Amino acid sequence: MNRPAITQPQLVPVTSIDAHLPAVPADALTPQSIRARLAPLTVWTPEFAGDGSPFAGREPAGAAVLVPLVQRAAGLNLLLTRRTDHLRDHAGQISFPGGRVEPEDDSPVATALRETEEEIGLSRGYIEVIGQLPVYSTVTAFQVTPVVALIEPGFTLQLDAFEVAEAFEVPLVFLMNPAHHCHHTFEFAGAERRFLSMRWQGDDREYFIWGATAAMLRNLYRLLITG
Repeated sequence: MNRPAITQPQLVPVTSIDAHLPAVPADALTPQSIRARLAPLTVWTPEFAGDGSPFAGREPAGAAVLVPLVQRAAGLNLLLTRRTDHLRDHAGQISFPGGRVEPEDDSPVATALRETEEEIGLSRGYIEVIGQLPVYSTVTAFQVTPVVALIEPGFTLQLDAFEVAEAFEVPLVFLMNPAHHCHHTFEFAGAERRFLSMRWQGDDREYFIWGATAAMLRNLYRLLITG
């Protein structure tokens, strides 16, 4: 059975908000703490392993994204992108920089770094990779490895106008507070579908972070809150 793309996720009703869960403490959101938490990890079970069964007719493909934590004076910010509206997959969505594994890539890290440089022009000289999160399976049949990295300030971005409409930063402390984690539920063809979202109000617009990006951030939350 084909599953329709969700084109207006912000209109799907919120069924619950996780305000009852604790926020990650400030001392666990420092570069040193996150580096130490990721360093010894081998295998762990995430809260969200994927979006559900993939669209019909899609062959599984490897992918990797960078989870770029920018080291600002006020604390860590997460660097995110908004995809352009004409793309085949995840058009207009908020996402991490990243993409499909290519034959020349020898690891998920290589994919994430290459795609980040191609999409937003972030030079590898500013990037310190500190670990990986579990693979996340999307309905578009990608097996995505999130690569977590610390980003040194001072960089200049150059966006690929075909793929990236804009890049922006969100304070990590906001994203690691479950009071901002909303659950959405709806039915299609007799089956229940769910997704998570986080709304961030920027300087001049609201950003609706949802789907795979929100789920991977929730996995990062679970890792840091149990550390």
